[in-house]
Amino acid sequence: MARTVNCVILKQAAEGLDEPPLPGELGERIYENVSAEGWRQWLERLQMIINENQLTSADPDSQHIIEQHMLGFLFGEGDFGGLPAGFRGFGGKK
Repeated sequence: MARTVNCVILKQAAEGLDEPPLPGELGERIYENVSAEGWRQWLERLQMIINENQLTSADPDSQHIIEQHMLGFLFGEGDFGGLPAGFRGFGGKK
């Protein structure tokens, strides 16, 4: 039987992740509060953030920026989490 969480992204109960997506406290927090669908939405946003900001996950400075965006997107913390500055999306629309 699938595990259910009250997802902070979807704002409703949804199927949870099978395991914490990251090590440590942040991974546990995500595991307890973000659904599998919410995590999928974050991964889509992450791809956009990496591309728009030309980040690399191997660079410690990029990792810090990614974590700030993650906290903003998932939990509404800090000044990050929205679409990257200047992102126009598909078809040139903001």
